[in-house]
Amino acid sequence: MSTPRFLTLPEGVRSERIETATGAFAVLEALPISGVPERWPAILVPGLTGSKEDFLAIMQPLAQSGRRVIAIDMRGQYETSGPEDPGAYRCPALGDDIDSLCQEISGGEPLHLVGHSFGGLVTREAVIDGRTKFASYTLMSTGPAAIVGRRERFGRVMMDELPERGVERIWYERLEPECIAAGVSDEIRAFLHKRLLANSVTGLATMAHEVLTARDRTDELAEVEVPTLVLYGEHDDGWPPESQADMAGRLDADCVVVPGAAHSPAVEAPETTAAALIRFWNLAETGYHGPF
Repeated sequence: MSTPRFLTLPEGVRSERIETATGAFAVLEALPISGVPERWPAILVPGLTGSKEDFLAIMQPLAQSGRRVIAIDMRGQYETSGPEDPGAYRCPALGDDIDSLCQEISGGEPLHLVGHSFGGLVTREAVIDGRTKFASYTLMSTGPAAIVGRRERFGRVMMDELPERGVERIWYERLEPECIAAGVSDEIRAFLHKRLLANSVTGLATMAHEVLTARDRTDELAEVEVPTLVLYGEHDDGWPPESQADMAGRLDADCVVVPGAAHSPAVEAPETTAAALIRFWNLAETGYHGPF
């Protein structure tokens, strides 16, 4: 669970809703503090138990590079509502949502797409099967297929226990004790509790199933002509760093390992993460395809 370190919206960042052909989505939109966006826009997609707030620490610097930057809540996440149909939360359906959002945001021009963790599995559906022309694509802390390790075990808890035990018991029995042990402040802990309870239970359980059973689409992604970056923390406890490095090789993608970060580089090392994204985006916009 990504844990933002602050919740106050930085200058130039505001809450919005975007209407698309597949529904309305809660977003955070960042614009340059001075001047107008002169570069192609970017959209940031969070992971399974995350939300748009996971990107708060990097949104202002990304926007200051001359871009409109939008972080979203996916369908059924936090402030974006969703139906009770489990099919609405499978990767192809969520990928359709991302494609519709990108179509609405881009206005016909290319845009940069970033998917974090489970958001990477969802966004690759849009890259492989969607209609949008992407300026670049970044997989942040995402592996090639089903998640493994400690986060796999938590995913099974979500999938198996949610329908019977409910979100509230999982929070009090599992997640809140972890937050307290990690020294998370009362303010952030209250936000995490509120965010978790706002999620669709059907959505959480179905998305947990998706992250536990995802098939490897790396070869299909490699056939898409889009500059790609694989970025992850050196201590990632989601997909093993070596599996992400191997995926980057299979994609012939640029690869950035963020020192000191684990599974949420945008929270744990925002300056390094923002700088890496800006540099990659700038090179992608110039058509440069050499070493990153």
